[in-house]
Parts: sequence; structure tokens; C-alpha cells
Amino acid sequence: MNILISRYGGFTLFFTVLCLCVSTIAVAQDVEPRRWTPLPVGAHVIGAGYAYTTGDIAFDPALKIESATVDVQTVGVSYVKPFAIGNNLARIDALLPLQQAHWDGMLDGSEASVQRSGLADPRLRFSMNLLGAPVASRAGLQRYFVDHPVNTQVGIAIALGLPLGQYDKTKLLNLGQNRYMVQPQLGLLHSRGQWSYELTASAYFFTENKAFFNGNTREQDNIYELQGHVIRRFTGGYWLSASLAKGRGGQSTISGVKKDDDRSNSAYALSMGMPVSKAQSLKLVYLYGETHRRTGSDLGTLGITWAKMF
Repeated sequence: MNILISRYGGFTLFFTVLCLCVSTIAVAQDVEPRRWTPLPVGAHVIGAGYAYTTGDIAFDPALKIESATVDVQTVGVSYVKPFAIGNNLARIDALLPLQQAHWDGMLDGSEASVQRSGLADPRLRFSMNLLGAPVASRAGLQRYFVDHPVNTQVGIAIALGLPLGQYDKTKLLNLGQNRYMVQPQLGLLHSRGQWSYELTASAYFFTENKAFFNGNTREQDNIYELQGHVIRRFTGGYWLSASLAKGRGGQSTISGVKKDDDRSNSAYALSMGMPVSKAQSLKLVYLYGETHRRTGSDLGTLGITWAKMF
């Protein structure tokens, strides 16, 4: 069981830095290490967590918003269910986030502040391993990793963002996005002894928001993202990871008018996992995301999550 906690203990909800429904803020990068590590068939994983995000936002100059900052508190719960599809391991992840966000800035030369609280957009993810560990119970996976200290996992996934978060078409700043997001993913995980190296390529596709601010319709081009993780496991079920993600694309079109707001973003993260019992673990994460364009956001996030596998 200790080996299982070492390998599976960090399965928790991932924290998106922020998903704000404004025409110039990119979809935040969900920088999550160990997402491709196999889980035993028959297990259930529940998780809960808290994240605090703060930073600066640069809006389109046409909006006349300057010196904007944001503070966001997020509480989330998650559920993960692994199962078998033929001879392949698969899993379903569900995330339900609640947020309280506070914005400050100068609007057309005057001080302004806004606060929102409520449900943010929930997220579902289906993934399947195409290569690597067999469909197995806890004991079977334990034997596999003991017998294969060098192993490679290859997987595919599709995530779906649901437009159920708090949204008001008369407001520019919202917790929900009022549109669907579809995110196909391709992942590679190579483990060698106590070290693992993980790579995930993603694309974000968005439906139209036909109830955007001020009676407009918002469209957004695809965003393409690549993220990598280096993970070191230690005795006792502890692990550390360093992560880097890059994203590009996402130009907006507002009621037929293209905006000069295509994205070029980077995100950096450090994570640490630790067991608190044979079936429970904690994960601490610090993530910093920055834009390389004149519009976008520079945000730092500190989070803690708890997970239990049974």
C-alpha cells in the first residue's frame, strides 16, 4: 500500500489559475503533474482543495480599464473513477469549483472595484492509457511497477468545460464563461527509478458566447499548449515536481471585429505531495503564470489539496 500511496497519492483536483469571461484574458493553463499515472481499477478518489490567486490584469485599451488587479479564492471538490475499456486503463475526472473574486482598478480615470462569488465553470475529463500498465487492481499495479522500474505510459484525453458558472451578460467580469470548452490532450509519461518525466500537448476549442457584454457575440480562436513536468519520488510516499507550460493562440472576435489579443503565455509551477495516512495525501502547489503580450494577466497561485483513495 505504501508504494500505491507514493504513486497515486497526488491525485487531486487540478487548479486552473483563473477563467474570467473578458475578451482579453486567456484560458489559464491547467498545469498538473502526474495526470497520466495509472490508477487501479476498482478504486475511487475524492479530493478537496483551496487556492488563492492574485496578480495584475492588462485589458484591451479600448475598455479604458487601467492598473487592474484581481484576488481570487477558489474552493473545489473532485472525484476520479478509474475503469477498464477492453485491455486499456481509463478514468473519469470531475471538478466542481466555487470562487470569490475581487477586482480593483481605474475605469475611465476613476477608481472602481467589483466582487463576484459563486459557482465557476465545472469541468469533466475522460482519459485512456494506450500504452503502459495493464488493467489491474491495486496489488496488480504494485507488482507491475516493482517488475518494471523503467516504464512508459502513453494516453489520450478529452476535457470539457461546462457553461454552468455564474454569468451575467450585463457584466464584463464574470466567474463563468457562458460557452463550452473542449480540450483534447495527448500525454507521455516515462519513469526511470525514482524519476518521472511527463509531457502533455493540448488544444482548446471554444463555442461562441452569444450573450457577451454589451449585447455582443464573442468568438475565440483555438489555444495550443504544451506542458512538461519533472517528478522526483522519495521514500515514505513524498514527491516533488517542477513544471513549465507554454500556450499560444486565442485571438478574440467581438461581433465580427477581430481583436489584437492573441495569446502568448507561460506558466511555472512547483508541487509537493506527502502522505497523511495509508489512503490519504496532501499536495502543495505554487504556480505563476505570465503573459508575453500587452494584454493578459500575470498571476500567482498558492494552493493545497487533500485526496483520499478507497
